[in-house]
Amino acid sequence: MDVGPGTARRWSVLAVCCLSLFVVGLDTTAVNVALPAIGGGLDVGTRGLQWTVGAYTLALAGLLITSGAVADRIGRRRVFRTGLAVFAAASAVCALAPDAGVLIAARAVQGVGGSMLSPVALAIVVDVMTEPRERARAIGVWAAVFGLSMAVGPLAGGALVSAFGWRAVFWINLPVVAVALVLTALFVPESRARLPRRLDVPGQLLLTVLVASSVAVLIEGPHLGWGAPPVLAGHVLVLLAAAAFGRVESRRSEPLVDLRLFRRPPFAAAVVAAVALFAALGVTLLLTTLYLQHVRGLSPMAAGLVTLPMALAATAAAPASGALVGRSGPRPPLLLAGAFLAAGRLCLVGIGDRTDLRLLAAASLLVGTGFGFANAPITHAAVSALPRDRAGVAGGITSTARQLGSALGIAVGGGFVADAPVERLARASRPGWMLVAGCGLVVVLAALSATPAAGARRKAAGPGRAGPAEDTPSESPRRFA
Repeated sequence: MDVGPGTARRWSVLAVCCLSLFVVGLDTTAVNVALPAIGGGLDVGTRGLQWTVGAYTLALAGLLITSGAVADRIGRRRVFRTGLAVFAAASAVCALAPDAGVLIAARAVQGVGGSMLSPVALAIVVDVMTEPRERARAIGVWAAVFGLSMAVGPLAGGALVSAFGWRAVFWINLPVVAVALVLTALFVPESRARLPRRLDVPGQLLLTVLVASSVAVLIEGPHLGWGAPPVLAGHVLVLLAAAAFGRVESRRSEPLVDLRLFRRPPFAAAVVAAVALFAALGVTLLLTTLYLQHVRGLSPMAAGLVTLPMALAATAAAPASGALVGRSGPRPPLLLAGAFLAAGRLCLVGIGDRTDLRLLAAASLLVGTGFGFANAPITHAAVSALPRDRAGVAGGITSTARQLGSALGIAVGGGFVADAPVERLARASRPGWMLVAGCGLVVVLAALSATPAAGARRKAAGPGRAGPAEDTPSESPRRFA
């Protein structure tokens, strides 16, 4: 009988894997705070700054599922360590970038490395955390670490930019990755799926084209005009890629994304909620940074302090969300997440040049609470929909939804303010705050559309039946292949 690692070893593995999530979250939030300084240092406008963020999220979103599938096939620890090394090397190139072109290209490579971290680390955690309640608590910790990275990122990024310049926000990744590599070698066991799946190259290529063309249209549309021939061609490419992706995936025996999973209301609701949540996050980080530093004239450090309540609230709410998922399933925390998110950003739909910063901090507190409640149920719904052998793919699907939402949010939010002068930036950002509030309502609707929580179904089924995350005969990996 496979008893697995001891309790201390399992939680050590969780700690090491959470470190990878921390470095990715730290990089994301710190870079957002550094955007104005990057724009000034490299003479880059809003459009270039959108691509600085968008290139990273585009590569990340396009490769997450494949990275998870490759890890399930050839070894999760091996792919995880490769991702850390690629992420560190690309961070060094970002720090040394002489111009915007090199920076954007290096950010894309960073995204390639990042795609091997979050879903693969989650698969490692799911493999060692076999007991459902322990797994739910672990996912709560996982979500709390994301909130902690949000807390540290703006402050660390602001302090680094103020003291050493924007390049320091990339240099800081290197020592963190070095520690993660050492700890991975010491504590993380190798694991892989018992029934590895073939790689879906056509599906991967079509997904990359779909994500890239969608983001490109949203970033370039406001600049070139929505009726410009390149933008119209981009719309056609999006539609063709989406249609081809659906057709190819429905015909493959081992697809990149099993479209039948979306027939499960809890899984579909989790994916929709992930896109909406991280679209809101992308808009929030971008517009808040531009508003505080350009309109209000705050330093990067001061801007990080104003947004600190959002990060602290996310950190505090995440463990409570994990515990709630363990007791009642994903629906209740998702409802709370959507309500807090909508309420927070409705506070700022009338934002102006002299809006009280205390109102902005209060809105950030509400939004942070929403983010904190959302991550655990989204992740839990994904890993519960597939057997543990497919944990890398399950994590990859929701991570892709998160990053796609983030990329779309940044593209749309940047489009609202791209050509606005400083004196009109606050007014131009108002539709963005309405969009964030709307995303909160989408999360609420996604939660309401889901069937009763997985935990409730397990109780109703009785102790003799396993949940969907367990490798029972009725839920074998081949059923989803």
